[in-house]
Amino acid sequence: MLSKAYGSAVFGVEAQTITVEVNVDIGVGYHLVGLPDNAIKESNYRIAAALLNNGYKIPGKKITINMAPADMRKEGSAYDLTLALGILTASNQIQSENLEKYIIMGELSLDGSLQPIKGALPIAIKAQEEGFAGFILPSQNAKEAAIVSDLKVYGVDNIKQVIDFFDTGEPLEQTIIDTRAEFYKSLDFPEFDFSDVKGQESIKRCMEIAAAGGHNIILIGPPGSGKTMLAKRLPSILPPMTLQEALETTKIHSVVGKTKNMGLMSQRFQM
Repeated sequence: MLSKAYGSAVFGVEAQTITVEVNVDIGVGYHLVGLPDNAIKESNYRIAAALLNNGYKIPGKKITINMAPADMRKEGSAYDLTLALGILTASNQIQSENLEKYIIMGELSLDGSLQPIKGALPIAIKAQEEGFAGFILPSQNAKEAAIVSDLKVYGVDNIKQVIDFFDTGEPLEQTIIDTRAEFYKSLDFPEFDFSDVKGQESIKRCMEIAAAGGHNIILIGPPGSGKTMLAKRLPSILPPMTLQEALETTKIHSVVGKTKNMGLMSQRFQM
């Protein structure tokens, strides 16, 4: 039997939808094609253990999995959940008529729990653009994905929750974020305030000029002279971020995995 599930690949700060086609037939073997990297090739071990520990299994038949478009390199372990649902559906272990309506991403632990992924926000944006009904992903990434309007986002902790959602209709809790409220909530409350700095008049004057003119600034001095302390407080005298800037900043941090359990990033800060 043939089944299709959908995941997504992130290139730079943009996402590309990936179709995972799973065919289960008479014979023996596990064939994964479509330019997967080693992390994806090793997924069958994680999937096998996760399914076994949750009452399911990889069938002892010939399994062929194609990740389309097949000429595009796929990387990372975030396709574990996508592959697992495709295998379960193709082998008739679960009934999932609505599987093709969702983007599904997540790295599996051996007990079936889910580890966070990178790039959840770009993936959610692409899913919304292409008209998918929802996005199922690890709960640690649900807040950042829920920033995208008109897309149902479901954060899950275990593969069993996803299986029950498709097989028996067990509802998943939707993560809902009011993007504008989230943006304005912390806009005027910087973590570090420039007015806290006592003394340091020369460097404070230089930083004020740099902030006003949009110039670069480099701080050089011995340890303990206040370079980091001053740099952390510079964003508090910069103009507040616009909503578009906040979305772009969150997207970049999402790709590098710096937004776990975070929503929209509306504060400028020193790295």
